Amino acid sequence: MPGVVFDLDGTLVHSAPDIHAAVNKALAEEGGEPLSLAQVTGFIGNGVPVLIQRVMAARGEEPDAHRHADLQQCFMKYYEADPATLTSVYPGAEAALRHLHGAGWRIALCTNKPVAASRQILSLFGILDLFDAIIGGDSLPQRKPDPAPLRAAAAALTEEHVLYVGDSEVDAATASAAGLRFALFTEGYRHAPVHELPHHGLFSHHDELPDLLTHLLA
Repeated sequence: MPGVVFDLDGTLVHSAPDIHAAVNKALAEEGGEPLSLAQVTGFIGNGVPVLIQRVMAARGEEPDAHRHADLQQCFMKYYEADPATLTSVYPGAEAALRHLHGAGWRIALCTNKPVAASRQILSLFGILDLFDAIIGGDSLPQRKPDPAPLRAAAAALTEEHVLYVGDSEVDAATASAAGLRFALFTEGYRHAPVHELPHHGLFSHHDELPDLLTHLLA
């Protein structure tokens, strides 16, 4: 049977509100002013280290390795303690996953979020058991858009035909670099117009996804 690899944030779950909350808790701990949800949402996609770099830049801070490490540690303390209170699964995503699983598809996750937090979120929403493999931002030295994590996730499925599903510029670039056919979810955290992102298929609601993936295999 075929395999499919999913991104997490902005593809299966709307997680920006919890990431935003953890960022502002970390800033508040040192007396800093909060950032807006729109700002933090714009920082998501390249993993926690880049998120923290962008938070520091938004506050007008110069790059500093020690400061970055301290703020990242503080952010993770709050995020790992409460990663899903404000997070939601996109409408139709769980049903699509269960449909694919029931039809014999092997399913993996490839995210720049750390593995522990990713597993915790999937578990809290009762869908962890649908995934055959999880590659996170701390699984390998590389992170997306480097193709290594996506290739590792695809290899873990041990299927000849594997597709990738994501929502952003990072995901489109990763799929291209890895040589996988890519289905783009248009309602996630993408910044550029759809036509600027290389893709093989589009969907705006997860109800459309099973048929789209079957079409992409044809």
